[in-house]
Amino acid sequence: MKTVKLTAETRKDILNTLLKRSPNNYGQYEATVAEIVGNVRENGNKAVFEYTKKFDKWDINENNIRVTDAEIDEAFSKTDTEFVEVIKRAVANIDAFHRKQLHNSWIDTKPDGSILGQKILPLAVSGVYIPGGKAAYPSSVLMNVIPAKVAGVKKIIMTTPAGPDGKVNAGTLVAAKIAGVNEIYKIGGAQAIAAMAFGTESIPKVDKITGPGNIFVALAKKACFGYVGIDSIAGPSEILVIADETANSRYVAADLLSQAEHDELASSILITTSETLAKEVVAQIDGFLQELSRSEIIKASLEQYGYILLADSMDDAVEAANAIASEHLEILTKDPFNVMTKIENAGAIFIGEYSSEPLGDYYAGPNHILPTNGTARFFSPLNVDDFMKKTSIISYSREALERDHKDIELFANKEGLSAHANSIKVRFE
Repeated sequence: MKTVKLTAETRKDILNTLLKRSPNNYGQYEATVAEIVGNVRENGNKAVFEYTKKFDKWDINENNIRVTDAEIDEAFSKTDTEFVEVIKRAVANIDAFHRKQLHNSWIDTKPDGSILGQKILPLAVSGVYIPGGKAAYPSSVLMNVIPAKVAGVKKIIMTTPAGPDGKVNAGTLVAAKIAGVNEIYKIGGAQAIAAMAFGTESIPKVDKITGPGNIFVALAKKACFGYVGIDSIAGPSEILVIADETANSRYVAADLLSQAEHDELASSILITTSETLAKEVVAQIDGFLQELSRSEIIKASLEQYGYILLADSMDDAVEAANAIASEHLEILTKDPFNVMTKIENAGAIFIGEYSSEPLGDYYAGPNHILPTNGTARFFSPLNVDDFMKKTSIISYSREALERDHKDIELFANKEGLSAHANSIKVRFE
């Protein structure tokens, strides 16, 4: 993990390094993904089955592509009761948080007879992608499905890859059942995204696709955007910790490593005004690496994208944090709420030493599907609005239109659109 003095130059260098992790910089895979997407769009199940057999190594067909009730029952039997209860408590927290995001349709009427409003409706069908393979992510099931359910989406389908035995991770199935997924299909990769975007003989077309995935999944979502809505094109995970001399170095080190273990491209950054804390954190990291199970991944991540930045002041630290716009931002300072008020760009903010990042990953309630690679400057966490569509309502009386018709005609004529102007003008000839 590199320790450097925070300056305008080092901040620029770090930003450039971090941006290299964006899926937008992996153009060498786009042709492969485009071929997969095009094949699935053209050939449906046939292409999906071919790719699944090739990449996931099991004999998929139209009879076993969908997870059955018996498979879900089997998943519950394999999952310990304590974990099932934890999932249920997490669901309650996530549901309660997202219900506060709901908006209602509205109508505004005026004495002149004009009526303006907005009709808000849920999407009809939502698609969720959940990774499989080396790791399982029941928490991502909850974070993608619950806001859709709260929004009122009637049909939620999920795709997730199965192992060579044709089985899906038990925890993933349990979370999907508890969260309220309607249909689950045992496919993964770019082919799963294309199947949901265009529909196949077995898989219904959806209105929007959400959920994390590898570079092929991310690029497939990018390729299908416009045919279907997507949440974002997410990059590798990242954490930034702002800390001063009052911070507990052991906590800081543990929190930095919580993201570094995701994969070799994950980023962990500490910005501190205390050189003493910086040295203590390095020592704590060295100790943790002796005992953590994914230490090789963590080491690779820290070597490439791990930084400790020494800032002259807390204002400098905040300025750098806003420039980096990290997915997760922890504030471990003497006056963390004051620092929080100065943060403008972050996916999620964690305040105080008992609010470590995994609290948001699993349990507290806010969504853990967050903007990455600096996109927190203009993107938001996944939320209920992502599963709603808004339609404007306009109704004018003759009286109301008569007051404004000359303004509208002038506007249309200035744009050279005489038919637009005429559409208004004929009503007052």
